[in-house]
Amino acid sequence: MNVLTENFSTYWKGFLGTVELTVYASILALVLGFVMASFRVAPVGSFRAFGTAWVTVLRNTPLTLLFFAVLLGLPRFGLVLPFTVFAVLALGCYTSAFICEALRSGINTVHKGQGEAARSLGMSFGQTLTLVILPQAFRSVIAPVGSNLIALAKNSAIAGAFSVTELLGTYKTLSELGFNIIWTFVWIAVGYLIITLAISGVFNLMEKRWGVAR
Repeated sequence: MNVLTENFSTYWKGFLGTVELTVYASILALVLGFVMASFRVAPVGSFRAFGTAWVTVLRNTPLTLLFFAVLLGLPRFGLVLPFTVFAVLALGCYTSAFICEALRSGINTVHKGQGEAARSLGMSFGQTLTLVILPQAFRSVIAPVGSNLIALAKNSAIAGAFSVTELLGTYKTLSELGFNIIWTFVWIAVGYLIITLAISGVFNLMEKRWGVAR
C-alpha cells in the first residue's frame, strides 16, 4: 500500500496521461472509423478501394511497428509534434480500422430495402447513410465499438516506451526508487481496471437504452 501512498502524484500523473490518450485517440478512431465505413459502402469505386486499403493495412500492421513509423518516421519528413500527439495519431488510426469494420457489419444488418426506399425519395448517398442506415446500424454496434475502445485504452501502454507519460510507464520511475515491483504493477493494473470499467459502464448504459432488444 505504501507504494501508492508515497507515490500517488506519480501514479496520478500516469493515470491522467492514459486517460488523455484514451479520450483523444477514441475521438479520432470514431471519426476515422465512421469515414472509412462510409467509404467502404460508398457507390464510388475509388472510395471503396481506399477504405479497403486503410482497413487491410492497419489491421495487419503490429501496433508497435505503427508507433515506430509515426513517432520516428514522420519527424524525418519535417513533421515535428509532441510525442503525445504522435501517440494519439498512432492509436487513433490503428483502432479506426476496427471501428470501421464494426460499423460496416452494423450497416450490413440493415435491410437493403431501407436504402432503396430512401433513394427513391430523392435522398443522396450521404443523407441515406446518416439519416436512415446509420441510426439503425448504431443499435447493433454499441457493444463491439465499446470493446474496441477498451482495447485502445489497454494498447495505450505502448506509448510509454516512446517517452509519452502514461500509467504503465510509472513502473520505471518506481523501480528505480527501489519499490516492490509486484505492488507497483498491482496498482498500475488497478488504474487500468478503473479506466476500462468506466468505458464498459458507459457502453453498457448505451446498450440498455439504445441497443437491439434480445
